[in-house]
Amino acid sequence: MFGPESTGKTTLSKQLAEKYNTVWIPEFARDYLQEKWEKEQKICELEDLIPIAEGQMKLENDFAKKANKILFCDTNLLETKVYSEEYYDGFVDEKLEKAALECEYDFYFLTYIDTPWEEDDLRDRPDMREEMFQAFKNTLDKYKIPYILLKGDKETRLKIASEKIDSLLKERKKDS
Repeated sequence: MFGPESTGKTTLSKQLAEKYNTVWIPEFARDYLQEKWEKEQKICELEDLIPIAEGQMKLENDFAKKANKILFCDTNLLETKVYSEEYYDGFVDEKLEKAALECEYDFYFLTYIDTPWEEDDLRDRPDMREEMFQAFKNTLDKYKIPYILLKGDKETRLKIASEKIDSLLKERKKDS
């Protein structure tokens, strides 16, 4: 899943994992930053990005061992890269940039901003949803990463994503 905050990535990850009898990877940054918020009343700072990226990759590696053919990721390092660019005037740590561009995924689902905004301690840009969405879309386009834009209610998104996944599984089966 790929897209700005509060666009249904977690919900869809859970739904798809259940449908395909596999696991989904939660967003490491949420727990990491929630803990920081509760201790210091601070949200993400530049020095948090590398520990977040390392934590996310550890989760991916751990959950990959438990996956049943498919692994759904609520987020990834490319998403962390986009947030770094957007929050820190275009800056991305070299290690994060390299790791984000080296990680490969079979497919991306770009989640649109037509879901209701859900406020929490960490979400902070309810008035910039369009700009943030555009940053995510531009990144996928820039790196020529294949994706489908998911719009609509939960059922519509699940249906569209499932059709694409079934198609990818069918292609993979044909190729093997």
